[in-house]
Amino acid sequence: MAQDLLAALALVLVIEGLLPALSPRNYRQAVESIARTSDATLRGAGLAAMVVGALLVWLIRL
Repeated sequence: MAQDLLAALALVLVIEGLLPALSPRNYRQAVESIARTSDATLRGAGLAAMVVGALLVWLIRL
């Protein structure tokens, strides 16, 4: 279980590093856009991402 969690976290780091590594300008623009987004919108997007991620993990583990 711990090994799976560490592998998942490692994949998150790989995915998070793709955009800044491949296109720093677009990454900077995305971060600036996120900074202008309302708290409610960010919270909703974060909750939606967590639910989708949890559902995907559950489906994969069936």
